[in-house]
Amino acid sequence: MSIIDPAIAVQRLPRHVAIVMDGNGRWAEARHRPRSFGHHEGVKAERATVEACMHRHVPTLTLFAFSSENWKRPEDEVGTLMELFMKAIDREVDELVANGVSLRVIGDRSAFAPALRERMDRSERKRPEQTRLNLNIAANYGGRWDIVQATRQIVAGIASGEIDAGTVDESVFDAHTSLADLPPLDLFIRTGGEHRVSNFLLWQLAYAELWFSDVLWPDFDATALDAALDDYARRERRYGRTSQQTRHPA
Repeated sequence: MSIIDPAIAVQRLPRHVAIVMDGNGRWAEARHRPRSFGHHEGVKAERATVEACMHRHVPTLTLFAFSSENWKRPEDEVGTLMELFMKAIDREVDELVANGVSLRVIGDRSAFAPALRERMDRSERKRPEQTRLNLNIAANYGGRWDIVQATRQIVAGIASGEIDAGTVDESVFDAHTSLADLPPLDLFIRTGGEHRVSNFLLWQLAYAELWFSDVLWPDFDATALDAALDDYARRERRYGRTSQQTRHPA
């Protein structure tokens, strides 16, 4: 059951939510199960969160599935994550598209196996007739990587004469980041009790609201999401202005 106050209008809800899905391993270890079991259960939480965002008219959701730092984890755990990724694409994409979900994978794909890269490309080519949710999966992604790749694109554009160096500003830079064509990030959620952003969407986080939850990711459900959305809707977003200016714009 939703705990969002019915008095809160849809306009007060975020247009773009990003989630660091943390706590799968600890959830499994608390139950004396292997970490892989936690990752399998985490996939169920991902599916439930996608459905919850659609029901609550959140148009864009970005999930941090695999960071560029996650390669440092034990080899068998990385293997499990790659296997889950491939199975999820094979099993879920057609149903997602049929339900109005437009899928995008962001991050450096060069480190993935060719078979997985091909699945990513194929899944992105499938488009719903009408998009209800833009779902972005961050895989081998890092916020610093995103900034560097945007910089490289701009430098290449200047070298080729396509970009005038004197015109480069925040809007030009933003246009070369991974999520440039989507709504700005409004709400950042991290589960698992840690209070850090872990190199996720560093450029996009500039004016986002942050919400940290002690809930481990496999236990994250619609009620936990509603708690974050309700808190967000009650915040006053000033963007450098005073409270009075925000409440009574000129």
